[in-house]
Amino acid sequence: MQNILEIEELIKLISKLPGLGPKSAKRIVLKLVNNRNELVKPLANTLAQVYKNVVRCNLCGTLKSNLAGCSNCESTKNKFKKICVVEDIADQWSIENSNIFQGYFHILGGTISSAGNKKEDLLINSLIERVKKEKIDEVILATSATVEGQTTAFYIQDSLSNIDVKITKLAQGLPVGGEIENLDDGTLLSAFKNRSKLNSNSS
Repeated sequence: MQNILEIEELIKLISKLPGLGPKSAKRIVLKLVNNRNELVKPLANTLAQVYKNVVRCNLCGTLKSNLAGCSNCESTKNKFKKICVVEDIADQWSIENSNIFQGYFHILGGTISSAGNKKEDLLINSLIERVKKEKIDEVILATSATVEGQTTAFYIQDSLSNIDVKITKLAQGLPVGGEIENLDDGTLLSAFKNRSKLNSNSS
């Protein structure tokens, strides 16, 4: 292989993407180089726009454009009474694609103690604010069935204990140690339908 610095650097960057190794990265780079007008130029422009304009919402944690408001937490078309709390954006996308849940999402940005995260790093305080402001009836804890996910769910449950809101968690169909983004639609549907109540508050 030719020792071209730009190509080597591009291969290194692409191989860092999930599910891709050096061999796959090389094939992708070769495809890009051979189709520079159709792929490289529009890809570079789109990446630049994403870098410039796409950020996480400080309130709900989902992705939004700087050029528009947040369609998740600033929705004026739909006023939902439920919030589904997930760990990351991949979990939100998985649940959205299944068409199981109709309501707001709240993306924490990780779990307590995962990857060095502390509870102060997560969007738990803004979740409490949203529940109060939007007069939410139910908070669905859709964190993963890992130790970190369950620890985070218990902390959120405790944080909401003084608010009159129903708190539920995904139940049957969610395997121990399972992560939301890896579940199929049937498993997610079962988990949502059989979610269990965590507190004694009623709404």
